[in-house]
Amino acid sequence: MKRRSFLKMSGLSLGSAITSGSAIGLIATSGCKKDFRMGLMTVPVPVSEGNFSKPLSYPIQAGSNFTITAQSTTANLKGANIPVLGYQPKSLLGPSFKINKGETVNILLQNNLSEHTNIHWHGLKIPALMDGHPDQLANAGGTFRYQFTVNQRAGLSWYHPHPHEHTGKQVFQGLAGLFIINDAEEASLNLPSDQYELPLIIQDKRITENGITYNPTMEEIMAGYMGDSILVNGIYSPFTNVSTRFYRLRILNGSNARIYNLALSNYADMVIIGNDGGLLNKPSAVKEILIAPGERLDVLVNFAGITIGTEIFLLSKEFSNGGSAQGKQEFKIMKFKVSNNVMDTFSLPTNLSSIASVPTSSVVKTRTFEISNAMEHHGYPMNNGMQMRHRINGILFDSNRIDVGVSANTNEIWVFDNSAGDEPHPMHLHGVFFQVIQRNGGRASLIASETGWKDTVLVMEGERVSVIVPFENNKGKYVFHCHNLEHEDDGMMLQYQLS
Repeated sequence: MKRRSFLKMSGLSLGSAITSGSAIGLIATSGCKKDFRMGLMTVPVPVSEGNFSKPLSYPIQAGSNFTITAQSTTANLKGANIPVLGYQPKSLLGPSFKINKGETVNILLQNNLSEHTNIHWHGLKIPALMDGHPDQLANAGGTFRYQFTVNQRAGLSWYHPHPHEHTGKQVFQGLAGLFIINDAEEASLNLPSDQYELPLIIQDKRITENGITYNPTMEEIMAGYMGDSILVNGIYSPFTNVSTRFYRLRILNGSNARIYNLALSNYADMVIIGNDGGLLNKPSAVKEILIAPGERLDVLVNFAGITIGTEIFLLSKEFSNGGSAQGKQEFKIMKFKVSNNVMDTFSLPTNLSSIASVPTSSVVKTRTFEISNAMEHHGYPMNNGMQMRHRINGILFDSNRIDVGVSANTNEIWVFDNSAGDEPHPMHLHGVFFQVIQRNGGRASLIASETGWKDTVLVMEGERVSVIVPFENNKGKYVFHCHNLEHEDDGMMLQYQLS
């Protein structure tokens, strides 16, 4: 039962249900203790735009041997130096690793925080003990060494902490970074590079003189914690100068919960050439495209023919089916200022890569995961005894329990069912890539960025999405979860054992 339907049936408004607690009390006294699909009253967090006068900058670049330090530090945001978390001094975020396929990585994490942390290498197919499972932690003052060989195609991945119940806080306050893989196939396309290749980490924050605040209410745990200030590469309201030619934008949605519907203010095409798992088969031109937390986009934008001095904004436009807290506002993310005429020799390729569809005839098992919201009674006072939780198949994360057993070198179909839900859930699998094969309900079809290989897929309210997953041979214990980090920390995460 969706929360709106429940409240309507009970004769209560959303406001009276929240203020009086009578709706929840009705459930408690009626003896219905769990599995009501409803949430609390969630509302949008409006974005406040700046003046787009600060130059965009980029994290330092790192190679395959590096030490990164999780630390409390400061960063200049909105004109003031404030406390943040970072992987390098006086900055949000961490270095951008640029690695060639076949390289062996040796990265030491030094934890200078007052709590445990770790690193999940989001988008890397690596051994389970290196993946950043919530059990694999560096205690306060301790270290963890990550050593693995990168044996996968070129693409934009990223890294961030993954300690259970602390992930949302640590990411929101500044811990994240890019991991870029290069290979010969991608190099042969001669895509825009160097100053014409712009890595963009888009995040929303709540910025005060005391730091980046993270104190979600129960309503914000239900919707996800969203900020009123949009940062790109840790810079609030930035701009960058561009020339009259093609640029390659490597985009990460590094927000905790906010979904963006990206578009350009001059209504120009964005040509999608890649996603989570690297290059697509063919370019795909769009006017707008959704990107959920954890997802990546590889986009070409052509500024040729635009008058010098023209200002173009990367926007997030309104969208539907995003629940009560998402997609209600259009806002600017960053500014491109056309400042230089150049001759561009780049030609958009007709074909990018060759990606074969995984045949459904090869599937050995189909599993369905119900991801709508639920309530449970814990027997202790909270909203008259009822507590909202996010679950998968009605259960919460427990690191001592294996939820799914998978055989190595087999293909499975996983179905994420949000047809009874009223919140969006970007579902992420560790250790693998998959192909999205079907969406029923809601938007009812795949979008341009959902071809090729994915590791995160957005399941809007009322949707049921099927993916086909080739499990390879990196045996061990991995997690899969909603990449709304408040949902994940709330328990919307299970474990699979590959053996």
